[in-house]
Amino acid sequence: MNKFLNKLPLLAFVLAAFAAVAFSPKEMETDQYGLHNGVWYNVTGQIPSDQTYRCNNQEDSECLFDAPNGNPINPGEDRVFVKMPL
Repeated sequence: MNKFLNKLPLLAFVLAAFAAVAFSPKEMETDQYGLHNGVWYNVTGQIPSDQTYRCNNQEDSECLFDAPNGNPINPGEDRVFVKMPL
């Protein structure tokens, strides 16, 4: 019984470490929006290509935002969002 009582703090530590990892919040993907001709497009999870959208070089502009009328995801990138026609 004495051996068990001596190992009780170690058992509590292992249980606390397991709980910290098991119940920690998962990192969520950031929503991505682009503005083209006055219309906001949700491009979360899309890969820039000739079928989806591009971020073209342009001074003093931003390409992707975290929400419509939100904050730029990469401030100062000097790129403009271009929605590709289908």
